[in-house]
Amino acid sequence: MRVAVAVSDDEKFTEHFGRAQKFLIYEFDGDKVELIDRRESKKVPGEKHQWSKSLNIVEDSDVVICHQIGMTAKPGLKSEGKKVVEDEGPVEEVLNRFVEHEKFLRKPLNF
Repeated sequence: MRVAVAVSDDEKFTEHFGRAQKFLIYEFDGDKVELIDRRESKKVPGEKHQWSKSLNIVEDSDVVICHQIGMTAKPGLKSEGKKVVEDEGPVEEVLNRFVEHEKFLRKPLNF
């Protein structure tokens, strides 16, 4: 599964989806994640509703992780078949939480 993370300019923290100038792209094999690409999404200062520029950058991703996402962008991503995860903090911590959650979801229920 391919995971795109909207990041701050210094690539240390998650960023708002529509405002993000950069995305880190990871490959998640169900066990571990590996950084495979860094992509830029140039936004025009002051212009509103630039989420489609970000969508073009993450079109080959299955999951998008971001700090926040707008009310139009979120259903837009979901209509493209993408899972949206909103989480805030350092990229490494957010990615670790995502991986642990995905691993938890894949474990069989024991009754």
